Amino acid sequence: GRFGTMFLAQARNTPGIHVAAIADINTDRAHQALKLIDWPAEAVTGDLGAALDTGATAVLPDAAPLFTDRIDVVVEATGNPIVGTSHALAAFDAGQHVIMVTVEADAVVGPALARRAAERRLVYSMAYGDQPALIMELVDWARTSGFQVVCAGKGAKYLPHYHEMNPDNVWEHWEFSKELTDSGQLNPRMHTAFRDGTKAAIEMAAVANAAGLVPSDDGLTFTPGDVEQIATICRPREVGGVLAHEGSVDVMSSVTRDGEWIPHNTQEGVFVVVKATNDYVSGCFSEYAWHADPTKQYAALFRPYHYIGLELGVSIANVVLRGVATGAAKGFTADVVATAKKDLAAGDVL
Repeated sequence: GRFGTMFLAQARNTPGIHVAAIADINTDRAHQALKLIDWPAEAVTGDLGAALDTGATAVLPDAAPLFTDRIDVVVEATGNPIVGTSHALAAFDAGQHVIMVTVEADAVVGPALARRAAERRLVYSMAYGDQPALIMELVDWARTSGFQVVCAGKGAKYLPHYHEMNPDNVWEHWEFSKELTDSGQLNPRMHTAFRDGTKAAIEMAAVANAAGLVPSDDGLTFTPGDVEQIATICRPREVGGVLAHEGSVDVMSSVTRDGEWIPHNTQEGVFVVVKATNDYVSGCFSEYAWHADPTKQYAALFRPYHYIGLELGVSIANVVLRGVATGAAKGFTADVVATAKKDLAAGDVL
């Protein structure tokens, strides 16, 4: 898939990383991905043992052989929460760390997987490059700096009618070239979830569970705004913002409700909003160009992009060399409600 291909495009540039194997039920697709990123053909094999002995990369149709003590860390990027959970448990049984790209699995059972890893003195981690891990980096910055986290969130293109989108018409709502959408690299179901708010909800549930933040009972607001307005929008309603309370999560839209792009929008970015701890800090918010809210009590730190699989190596280095997760679930404070994409007939089970 896209995340795995992007990681592979960078993996050979980092000293010390050996991609021992790629498991994909569609091995042809895996070989095509390797060809796309100019992976040397002579460095690809179908034999895991040979790959481990020679530094080559095995392409396998089944993940089972990957769960061996000769491999340090498993990157789970199937996008299937049931399969992803099974892979994580198998990796822990083999004494392997797990980087969970499949955020759907993390949102459902992340705290349990994190506990299972800790019991075995292993690391279970969010994937750097995806927004939840990058948001958690900002949350850690805020708390380590002595700030109260008012809101943690991200930007996304969102319009209410996206709820009517389905995998058959999804590309009408994206800006990708036809060459890319026809290439097979992009999953139409997943990209439907990216646009209709489902994926954002899953990601923010994962952030809430990792950071101990509590979402609003009304869900995410997707309020339109630009980067200078983050602290003004993502503050409590009682002072003019959109949050039901402090210590929450939210997503801002990069387009107006009329569909017009907002200049300097939050699309692709992540942010954290913090609160001044005293009058002196409020004065600092006022004196520096930190885009504080009008009361100078709230300010935001914003990272403009997430580089997806291209920066996954940060998680691998932290997990394997430092024994530190780039974000991990601590408990359950959030859940997700999705929109069905077909009419449910009698007897259908949700």
